[in-house]
Amino acid sequence: MKLLVTGAAGFIGSHYVRTMLAGGYPGWDDCRVTVLDKLGHGSNRANLPAGHRRLEFVQGDVCDLALLLDLLPGHDAVVHFAAESHVDRSIDDASDFVRSNVVGTHTVLQACRQTGVERIVHVSTDEVYGSVEHGTSAESAPLLPNSPYAASKAASDLLVRSYVRTHGLDASVTRCSNNYGPHQDVEKLIPLFVTNLMEGVPVPLYGDGRNVREWLHVDDHCRAVQLVLTKGSAGEIYNVGGHNAFTNNEITRMLLDLTGADESMVRRVADRPGHDLRYAVDETKIREELGYRPQVPFGQGLADTYAWYRDHPHWWKPLKQDVTR
Repeated sequence: MKLLVTGAAGFIGSHYVRTMLAGGYPGWDDCRVTVLDKLGHGSNRANLPAGHRRLEFVQGDVCDLALLLDLLPGHDAVVHFAAESHVDRSIDDASDFVRSNVVGTHTVLQACRQTGVERIVHVSTDEVYGSVEHGTSAESAPLLPNSPYAASKAASDLLVRSYVRTHGLDASVTRCSNNYGPHQDVEKLIPLFVTNLMEGVPVPLYGDGRNVREWLHVDDHCRAVQLVLTKGSAGEIYNVGGHNAFTNNEITRMLLDLTGADESMVRRVADRPGHDLRYAVDETKIREELGYRPQVPFGQGLADTYAWYRDHPHWWKPLKQDVTR
């Protein structure tokens, strides 16, 4: 088996590749992995094991059709993580998000069609459903994205659907809740707050802090992606959640406790435009059809994540230079 994994120098994709190469997915011990990543914002070559005998790294853009047509022959499947993913940046300027998330996904689909690589897993987000006042969003819920980032991901999901229906590609979509864990870029909430607190810098908490998110450890998410790759069906969408719903106020309190800081380290800032109040996914489908079960308890996962950033300042300190604190 030979996989092409796009965007795998980033947080989630690199975790998936490291687990694959470490034998973490039974039956895939001999899988060879090609990583395609342009090493743009949020990517870090150091996230991948240099020199691994089953890893080939190619620096390049998923929007480069000629590159993909040259690279794809000989691969059995594609796991498509590559995306611009930071909501605040999409609010400032959505052009990179449209290019990477929409045009990039179309280019991957077109290249797979032309080279005969049929199996594709497209990694998306629960944000495509928009804010959920009550209950949960099943895979059949309408797409009501509220940020340019979420809109670009919704568009890419629909492109995948169209290539399944029109061209017969064997492609599936996953939609996950908020991920956390080691190697996450420091502009995201948990690593931003943890590293700020370790440096004695107040954390910027949006608005009244009542926004609710479900948190999913990156290891559980990647396990779900692998299940969808091996057992998922063409044209199907699979929600992936962690059943760990907390307000931003609650997450902040947990991080203050972990770092030994107090409420004086919280700085209330103006809320993000169009800030969704609540996300919540119904993951019955992936549990009942594919046997998915999250395995990392949130308290343990959060403590381990804090410990990783505490022990790896050489990884995150250079990244703080471009982050608004």
